Amino acid sequence: MSDDHVNSGSDERVKNNTVRHTYRTLSDLEKTQVNDLKDLGEAFVEKCREIGKSREMSTAITNAEQAVMWAVKHVTS
Repeated sequence: MSDDHVNSGSDERVKNNTVRHTYRTLSDLEKTQVNDLKDLGEAFVEKCREIGKSREMSTAITNAEQAVMWAVKHVTS
């Protein structure tokens, strides 16, 4: 990971966000939940890409990314 990237589960994640200047500290459980959600989303997207390219797969990937975003927002809010 390069110097300009910060792990989203890290308490240092505020460093790479110019819009939101404050974050609450996540518990260890919340960090695990965020990482688990992202891992599930990544596995789904990888499987979709493995199966093939189509408009339908692009839509499925976009919706999976959006689902992960909202689930993570739930955990981190």
